Amino acid sequence: MKEDKLHNLRHTLAHLLASAVLELYPDTQLTIGPTIESGFYYDFDFGSVKISEDDLPKIEKVMRKILPTWNSSSSRELGSEEAKTLYKNNPYKQELVDEIVEKGEKITFYKFGDFEDLCRGGHLENPAEDIDPKSFKLVSVAGAYWRGDEENKMLTRIYALAYETREELEEKIQMIEEAKKRDHRKIGKELDLFMFSELVGPGLPLWTPKGTLLRNLLDDFVWELRKKRGYEKVEIPHITKKDLYVTSGHWDKFGNELFKAETREGHQFVIKPMNCPHHTQIFDRKMHSYKEMPQRYSNTTMVYRDEQTGELSGLARVRSITQDDAHVFARFSQVKEEATKIWEIVEEFYGAFGIDVRPTLSIHDPKNMDKYLGTEEIWESAISQFEEVIKGKGQNVEKVVGQAAFYGPKIDFIGKDSIGREWQVATIQLDMNMPERFDLTCINENGEKERITMLHAAIMGSIERFMALMLEHLGGKFPLWLSPVQVKILPIAEAHQDFAKEVGQRLKDDGIRLEIDASNEKLGKKIRNTKLEKVPYYMVIGDKEMESGVLKIENREGDAEEMTSDKLIHKLQKEVMSRI
Repeated sequence: MKEDKLHNLRHTLAHLLASAVLELYPDTQLTIGPTIESGFYYDFDFGSVKISEDDLPKIEKVMRKILPTWNSSSSRELGSEEAKTLYKNNPYKQELVDEIVEKGEKITFYKFGDFEDLCRGGHLENPAEDIDPKSFKLVSVAGAYWRGDEENKMLTRIYALAYETREELEEKIQMIEEAKKRDHRKIGKELDLFMFSELVGPGLPLWTPKGTLLRNLLDDFVWELRKKRGYEKVEIPHITKKDLYVTSGHWDKFGNELFKAETREGHQFVIKPMNCPHHTQIFDRKMHSYKEMPQRYSNTTMVYRDEQTGELSGLARVRSITQDDAHVFARFSQVKEEATKIWEIVEEFYGAFGIDVRPTLSIHDPKNMDKYLGTEEIWESAISQFEEVIKGKGQNVEKVVGQAAFYGPKIDFIGKDSIGREWQVATIQLDMNMPERFDLTCINENGEKERITMLHAAIMGSIERFMALMLEHLGGKFPLWLSPVQVKILPIAEAHQDFAKEVGQRLKDDGIRLEIDASNEKLGKKIRNTKLEKVPYYMVIGDKEMESGVLKIENREGDAEEMTSDKLIHKLQKEVMSRI
């Protein structure tokens, strides 16, 4: 398979990087070098030597010098004592050897040329022949704690891109350059949408008036789609007694990721990291007849998770997460219909942004059932339900083992942005465990208690993460319905300002969001500023417009039309309603 070959190529190149580093810096201690989505990385302990991105071309040059000598590969097994003796001066490799022994696995070493490294395998047999020396590139240097633990030493991580051909590598580099231009942190600052404050803390974004308007418009759109399908809004507090999460299972599974608080009386509370346990209590406030099922609750609210500082990334990973959350409490026979309705919402929402989505089915790992709630039988039953939903939508069932939520399988939707990157976006999760833990039931046709199921549904997932995706996908060029400022009016001189205000008020009265640039700047600069702000439409007001009452409206792409204010309002309202 192409994927296996690419993995083996990247894995081999990780060893090549390690070999080059040792040639340049002989006292370096090697650790691990796994493959990642677009290449690989290797973590090094350089001791007192400081490595920066300025050193990468030099290391790359040595990699290409070594590559022709790697015209074969070999492997061998060693006992634990022999392996640890080989690495007597490398505590990182010794720790890895101990871990391999504990798992009962073989201790294998792979050799290329004069270089040998501890490894499970998965390499190219003849790197010199099979690797294009221009198909890889070292791209960045970062700090990384050994095994991701802040208690351990900080290592130096070198990242690399790697593909089978030079052309694929150049395509990826071009995509990265385009992504830099579209970085949501850059666009967010330019458009004055959000900010971070050192006093507030990392991972806790603050939203400006324009950014808040965007959030509300997005949330209103999701609510509009849910309301049509019978959802009702609920609201919950931001804290809870510890007991709620003990019952739900979140305390045992995610105790270290929870923000905790203690009252003056010594009671332990949790700042909520998710909403589902709270919603179970709203459902359980009374006994429901089968005639009242399903119950569909919608709740956009913030949750809080103690993410590590080094893992935070703009809006893409934060500590305060706004979830457009919904939970459907349903009978087992209603699962397919309800999941299909959620799927329709997902398609309609992402379709408005030109993002096609495909489903993946995230399931449990049967070999590690201790990571999950519930029995194998419950899991298989839940998975079969989602398989039928996916097939019913005419899609292939693409299973991802080990990526399920701890309480049930998920249909995760993958969207591709305008420069070809894939994002995990919406999710539908089937939970047959939490209803069991909270003893949630309805009364069926026979007057008996019947165990229900729960569907978790997030359309944006988190507003913050979706905003990061949307800003980068659109490059900050919002469709008219979503633009904080839809029209910018540019009076040429002070004599034109009253007429500009008169036109602006007419548009405002009909729901158009606009700004008037009444500054003393020259018209050329006003137009340039408007284009930098990516406002969908602007119009210049001068003597001609005042005399005729005919307005010239120009869009971001430079297309211009002349019309009366009545026709302009009709045009803009029609575009807003169509969400194009």
